[in-house]
Amino acid sequence: MEQGLKGIFALFGGLALFLYGMDALSRSLETAAGQRMKRLLMVLAGSPVRGVLAGAAVTAVLQSSSAVTVMVLGFVSAGLLTLQQAVPVIFGCNIGTTITAQLLAFRLEDVRGLVLLAGLLLCFACAGQKARAVGRAVFAFGLLFEGIAGMSTALAPLAQSPVFALWLARVRHHPWLGLLTGLCMTLTVQSSSATIAVLQSVAARPAAQGGSLLGLAGALPVLLGDNIGTTVTAVLASIGQSRDTKRAAAAHAVFNLTGAAAFCALLPWYAGLVAMISPKGPELEVIARQLANAHTLFNLICTAVWLPLTPLMVRLVCGLVPDRPPKARNS
Repeated sequence: MEQGLKGIFALFGGLALFLYGMDALSRSLETAAGQRMKRLLMVLAGSPVRGVLAGAAVTAVLQSSSAVTVMVLGFVSAGLLTLQQAVPVIFGCNIGTTITAQLLAFRLEDVRGLVLLAGLLLCFACAGQKARAVGRAVFAFGLLFEGIAGMSTALAPLAQSPVFALWLARVRHHPWLGLLTGLCMTLTVQSSSATIAVLQSVAARPAAQGGSLLGLAGALPVLLGDNIGTTVTAVLASIGQSRDTKRAAAAHAVFNLTGAAAFCALLPWYAGLVAMISPKGPELEVIARQLANAHTLFNLICTAVWLPLTPLMVRLVCGLVPDRPPKARNS
């Protein structure tokens, strides 16, 4: 019992370090390039395709889809972007956020000390504010892998726990339970990147009978649940804002909800496609990359489907968030 509690505390400690690293990375990159990214977003959001590219590029640089989505909502609220312009940018944000999972799949834990040292030296060696922000970003990037290493170490004894193994077996055989698990995890930590990092770590642990604890088919519903949970940040940010701001947040939710429902219904084909486009090899060595590719594939396909239907999305969210009826005048 005591050993189990130590493992849980160590897991949450690694998660806390990862979340701090994500926040520090996003803030540092915004300091280094934030104003340029905002101008890029404003310039390129003129057409649907350019809007997707702008959303993807800015999110990939700032490493936070939530921050960029909230930025877009702010532009809509200020009247700098129309709803029609904002919706494709939000689609692009979903693509850009998959870069984090792709980077984490490289498994750079063994060189995390070198990355941390490089970031620290840059902070000390550079005099300018933006240059020092780059150093802080490199240091924060190292913290991500320090957090992952801590979570992986904590998961080693937990993987042998009968209770943990039983829960994962249920998740593996009941996709709806995996979907709910991913949703609850992202709602709790408010970071889909963090929950996907945890998912990659869990899936890469060996089961007692060999192979992955979760397997690709078991992990994919959790991944889809993560994508649903990440929409809550935008919904919360839209509270008290204009109708179009609420509609933009609703578009983010509709995008992920409809995609998750479709991919859940086609789960065997989804798993097969991910396995086909991912590297081949022992399951434990390739599953982190498979999950990163699954995350990217989900958002690319959903964007390819929804982008030509942007006018339909706009009409749909306008129906979900209708205009207020005019107040009756007192006679």
